[in-house]
Amino acid sequence: MGPSIRQQLGIEPAPQPLRDAFLRWQCRVRQMSMRDYSGRPDDAIIPAVFIGDDAEPLGHIITILNKAPGYTVTPELMHMSAKTNDPAQRREQAIQFLSAAYYQRPHEFSDMLTATFPPGSPGAETIRKAERVRLVFDAYAQRFDLRCRVWRLAPHNPFHQATIAHNRLFNPAIPGGTEVLGFEPDWAASTADPMPGPVGR
Repeated sequence: MGPSIRQQLGIEPAPQPLRDAFLRWQCRVRQMSMRDYSGRPDDAIIPAVFIGDDAEPLGHIITILNKAPGYTVTPELMHMSAKTNDPAQRREQAIQFLSAAYYQRPHEFSDMLTATFPPGSPGAETIRKAERVRLVFDAYAQRFDLRCRVWRLAPHNPFHQATIAHNRLFNPAIPGGTEVLGFEPDWAASTADPMPGPVGR
C-alpha cells in the first residue's frame, strides 16, 4: 500500500515503527506525569545526553514533545499565560489542559524534541558543537537510545515558540535570551529495548 494523501502532502509522516512506538510511549508517560504527578518530569522525560560514544553522560535535560505544525496549540498556551499573573493558577490550568486530550493522539506530535538552556549555557554550547548526540530515555522497563542531530532553533521557529510557551506555564521567570535546542532523531541508527509492539491509534 502506498502513502496516504496526507502523507503525500507532508501533513502526516510515513509510518516508521521505532518513531511511532517512541511517540506513543512519550504521549503515555507525559500524560501520566500530568495526571498523576502534577507535571513533575521523571526519567521518561529527562534523558541522559551522551556525546559520541562516551561512557558517561554529559548530563540530563528536560525535553519537550511538541505538536507538529499542523496541530499546533501554541496560541492556546500563550493565552493561558496571559490570562493570569498567579503562577499557581497558571500551573493548575496548564496541568488541566495537558492532562486532558492533549497527549491522546501521538500522530499529532513531531519527533523533534526540544529543550531550553539558560543564556550562555556551557552545556548548550558543548551540545551545539558536538552537532550529534545520543539521548537515552530509560524508565518504566523501557529504554530508547536515540541518535540525534542537534539544531539551534531561532526565535521565529515554531518549535522554539511552542517550547517557550509550554515552559512559561510552569516557570514564568524564564529569562530573555533563553536558548532552545532541537534534537532530530535518526531513526535508522536509534534503538529500543524492548521494541514496543504495534498499537492502533
